[in-house]
Amino acid sequence: MINSKRLLMIIIMLCTPIIAVSTLFFGRYEMDYTRVFVEFYNSLFISDYQKSTELIIIETIRIPRMILALIVGAGLAMSGAALQTIFKNPLVSPQFLGFSGGAAFGGALAIFYGLGTIYLVSSAFFFALLAIVLVFVLSGAYKKASILTVILSGIVITAFFGAATSLLTFFADPYSNLPAIVFWLMGSISSATYEKILIALIPFLIGGYALFAVRWKLNLLALSDEEAKSFGVNPDFLRWFVLISVALIVSSSVSVVGEVGWVGLVVPYIARILFGADCRYIIPASAFLGAMFLVVVDTVARSMTTVEIPIGILTAFIGSPIFFVLLRKYMKKGFDDKN
Repeated sequence: MINSKRLLMIIIMLCTPIIAVSTLFFGRYEMDYTRVFVEFYNSLFISDYQKSTELIIIETIRIPRMILALIVGAGLAMSGAALQTIFKNPLVSPQFLGFSGGAAFGGALAIFYGLGTIYLVSSAFFFALLAIVLVFVLSGAYKKASILTVILSGIVITAFFGAATSLLTFFADPYSNLPAIVFWLMGSISSATYEKILIALIPFLIGGYALFAVRWKLNLLALSDEEAKSFGVNPDFLRWFVLISVALIVSSSVSVVGEVGWVGLVVPYIARILFGADCRYIIPASAFLGAMFLVVVDTVARSMTTVEIPIGILTAFIGSPIFFVLLRKYMKKGFDDKN
């Protein structure tokens, strides 16, 4: 007999492709889904079939956007859920620990010097990893610093990389590099291509599988380090394993769509409401919910006005009130606890 959590997980998994496919027919260009399905079927089995404008738009623009939004949303949400578990704090996310800021600076640096996509991804990954190392050194996390100290250190490092990115924009060529950096930093999936999908997919599969494989071990981090060790788990190694996996996912996501914040905070919060604190469900649930969340937000971003709204702006509008609610809730319990 299927328990309630597994049933809910199955429902979420089934809803994800349904919602994703349905978003293909929403936008400024209205489409008849029945006609599009018929044309898609004809294009598969009729060699010289003349494709309509609607089908061309879906195949070349909306499908790549949908796939990229699914990958990035799932990756950022999984990363947030894993970070919140290892730091035992629902306020933690890639954005607040410096991952996103470091990756954004690395990507902006590559754009500033006119480097290719591979260099952009590599630079974003390097600086994302550097950011979390700096957070650990600054906070003294290796000496069992409090969670509040780690979070505040993450904010400091994020601010530092934000200032460094601003300095790059100041010196960037206003006619070429500057517009590219500014638009990229606001976060957008409008430039989705199958090449970018591949760039985001490979690191996501590696990092995502790594997080999924250790999801049951993450539950043991809720215990003390001594208790975790008694179950045969090395807590320090597990934390760094998660951090490197998250750096891989976040850097690849930022490199293809820019800095899209708050997904790693909002979605894991919803997953915890639905499934409790069990990482066996939270990690995969966050992935599917994050994928749905970003696909829907991207659809709204390209449909609300005649000019597309950068997706990072919308996620900030959604995420900041939820962060406020979480902050108030956590402060009532005692923000600076013994963690």
